[in-house]
Amino acid sequence: MFSIIVATGIFIIAWHTRKYRDDQGYWNQLEEFIMEHSEAQFTHGICPECAEKLYPGLTDMDEKS
Repeated sequence: MFSIIVATGIFIIAWHTRKYRDDQGYWNQLEEFIMEHSEAQFTHGICPECAEKLYPGLTDMDEKS
């Protein structure tokens, strides 16, 4: 079952780590907040842009095979 959760206010999010700052000033993973406040679960993947940035040349090798 799919449900929509509405959040209000301002989330301060670190662009690189996806951590957000809570009301006490601590930095936490955004995924943890979402999982604690919803039924959503996460898995990991890597987009082509991140793959090229973190593993240069890897996507070129995949295209050649």
